[in-house]
Parts: sequence; structure tokens; C-alpha cells
Amino acid sequence: MDDKLKEFLKNLPKIDEILILLEKDGVSGEFPRNVVVGTSRSLVGEMRDAIVASKGKTPRLLSTQKAAEEVKKRLLKLREFSLKKVVNATGIILHTNLGRAPLSERAIERIVAVSRGYSNLEFNLEKGKRGIRYDHVRKILCSISGAEDAVIVNNNAAAVLLVLNTLSKEKEAIVSRGELIEIGGEFRIPEVMEKSGAILREVGTTNRTHLSDYENAIDTTTGLILKVHTSNFRTVGFTEEIGLSELVKIGNKKGIPVVNDLGSGCFVALEKYGFEPEPTVQEALATGVDVVTFSGDKLLGGPQAGIILGRKKALEAIEKNPLNRALRIDKLTLAALEATVQEYLNIDGAINNIRSLRALTEQQGDVKKRAEKLLSLVEKIAPEGFSFNLKEGMSLAGGGSLPTQEIPTVLLAVNSERISSGRLEKKLRLLEVPIISRIYEDEILFDLRTIDEDEFGLIEAGLKSLSEDI
Repeated sequence: MDDKLKEFLKNLPKIDEILILLEKDGVSGEFPRNVVVGTSRSLVGEMRDAIVASKGKTPRLLSTQKAAEEVKKRLLKLREFSLKKVVNATGIILHTNLGRAPLSERAIERIVAVSRGYSNLEFNLEKGKRGIRYDHVRKILCSISGAEDAVIVNNNAAAVLLVLNTLSKEKEAIVSRGELIEIGGEFRIPEVMEKSGAILREVGTTNRTHLSDYENAIDTTTGLILKVHTSNFRTVGFTEEIGLSELVKIGNKKGIPVVNDLGSGCFVALEKYGFEPEPTVQEALATGVDVVTFSGDKLLGGPQAGIILGRKKALEAIEKNPLNRALRIDKLTLAALEATVQEYLNIDGAINNIRSLRALTEQQGDVKKRAEKLLSLVEKIAPEGFSFNLKEGMSLAGGGSLPTQEIPTVLLAVNSERISSGRLEKKLRLLEVPIISRIYEDEILFDLRTIDEDEFGLIEAGLKSLSEDI
């Protein structure tokens, strides 16, 4: 180590001196001592690493006073909520990075009511003894879907894992090569299968799989046939795939269970709203399939959950699997899920009350009316040098759902003479209530399909605050 480097290291702020300044400032008394000391050490450690990395060049060092100020800033930051509400102006309705489906008001009310005190999570009030948590949603899920039984876990990947582990551990699970998809976050169907203990048996090719491919693959080592709905992409052109009904016939003939991973899990026929046909949960179960799995927070419009529906024999085995305990959902998710699925007792009510369904199906004319109202509001409070105009565009379902569907929408375009679109996007993103927008051709775009009218005030407040900051 050369003398210059040693000198830099020698001049690093001392932890004790930082702590003295923080104590004088009154900050140290507001936090546990180990947190204050740990934060101070972390900062000095970062400065030490920067000196070593500088390789003799003059690094940027903080004085003891500046170091104490930075520690104070970091300590106060700990009190700020990291997970916060944002305004989704992107036009992606089921935005995975923004929490996918917003919950209905009724679902939120149920979460609050159940979380304020104790609940009968696993207590049967009629019998006065221990109950089963799935019973709170089992009956209603079976009623609206036509399933014989239901089990709920914490997400759809967990649902697929649990089903495969129960029905096909150390046995082959037959899947078309064209359905070996990546389901998001770099989780791939083959990897989920491997962790489940099932043995992957690919059949067919990427674009074409025939009935005979499945029939020829079945032998004494077969555990199940898995059909995966490729809800996050489409293969077009010279293609062929076998329908679920045909696979069920093969399964019944050979005594092999058939599992359908629907992924998004839609309960509403979307064709009447201009979408391409999307298989519903009811349609899948009507084929006689043994098990259907899907997400709670995609097209269903509820909380994150993995919903497993199907025949009682298969579901009883799945429920008894010890792995189920590690994957089960908590009382808050159950409360929200129960309220969400109750909405489907009235389809029109579900479309009106579940925000993601409303956003998917809303007429463009209604979106335009909302856009015009927002335009009139922001023009009154626009910072100097800002201009706004409306234009037509396209929204997306997102969340790996309806991948080929573009949904007509109306956009509020925001332009500024004083700041670039890139800098403006960042400032909007860093507001107290962040506004997450998109940039196209150097314009900031707010997509009104994903903005509710009760969020207009947040957008007004955000734009007003920008005038003080630009």
C-alpha cells in the first residue's frame, strides 16, 4: 500500500466523532444505538472501499460533519415507507412491477376488518372446533367454477409445484415442447418441474404437437399430462396443438390425470368486449380435467394467490401434501380473495367493481371523457413552459395475459420547454406519490385507461410541485 493511499485512509472520519455529532444533533436518541453505529460504519466502509478502488487517485471524501449529515439522512430514510402507492399511467393494466391487479374496495374493507383483531381463520364456528382455512373460499370457488374442490396457495408457480409434486413425483409429466414457457422472473416450467420432483417428458416440437405424440409417450412411468396455457405469448403460422378435451379423453382412457395450468385464470368471456377468445376457468373444468391452476392477481383481479381447482380425489391428495403447509396463504389474502370471488356472483358487478376488469372492458369513449376532464384540470395548474394535448393510443393487459391484444385508449401527452422528457419522467417517478408514465417520441404520456378519476388530485398535486422544482 503506497503512502498516498495510507494518508487517505488515515483521514477517514472516525466513528466516535460521527456519533458525538449525531448525539449533539439529537438524532442518536431517536434510533437504537446499534442502528446508529451500524449506519455510521456502513458509510465509512463505503468511503474506505472508494479509496481502495481509486488506486491512488484523489477520491471524494466526506468531512466528519458531512459524514454525520449523511448518516442522519440515511437514518431518517429508514422511517420512510419503501412500498408505497403510485399512479399507474403506463397503460399496462396488470403491471407486474406495479403490483398487478388493484384490489376492489370490498376486498380492502375485508382485509381491514379481518386484520384489526382475531378471526376464525382455522376455527369452525358451527362445530366449535378446529377448521380448515380453505373452507372460507372453497364453496364459493366451486359454485362459480363448477369444480368439485379447491385448494389455495400463495401464487400460481407454487400451485403448479404442489400439483406436480403430489401427482407426479419421480414420475414423468408429459408436456408439449411449445408449452415449456418462462412464466416471469426467470422462472421456467422445466425448472419448476425439476424442483417438484417430476420428470419432464417433452413431446412434439415448438410449433406442432400431435395427439399421437402424447399417446406414444404414455407408459408405466407416466405421472400426468400437463397442458400449459401460453398466456404470455402466442405461436402463429404453421402450428398445431391438442385441445384440453382431447387430452382429457386420453387421460381417462389411460388412467392418467390431466392438469391444466391456465396461468391468468379468467372467469369472464372477454370476446364480447372485442378480445380474442381466452379460455375461462369454467370452460377448462367443463372438459372434465382433473386439475386447473391459475393466479389470483391477474385476470381474476384479486390478491396474489395460486388457485387449484378440480376433482375431489386429486385435490384431497394435494391438500394433504406436507409441502402445502409451506405454500399456504395467510388470513389477509384469504379475506381479499373471498371478497373478490364473491363479486363473480354477479358478472356485471364484477366488471364494475374490480378495477382491472373495468379497465380491460371500458369503452374508449368513456376513457376519452375522463381524459378530457384531466386535461382541463392540468391546464389550469400547469407549470410555466408546459403544454398538454390528447391523442389516441393503445394499452396492454400485461401480467402475461392477452399478449397479442392491444386495447384502444386515450393518452394525455405532456411536453415541457424547460426540461427533457427523460428528466421529467424521473421527477414524476420521484414524487411523494410517484406517477409512473411512459415516454414515446420525446413526450411524456399518461394513459387514462389505467388512471382512475380519484387519482386526478394526485396528478394535479404532483404537477404543481414540479413548478417549484424546475
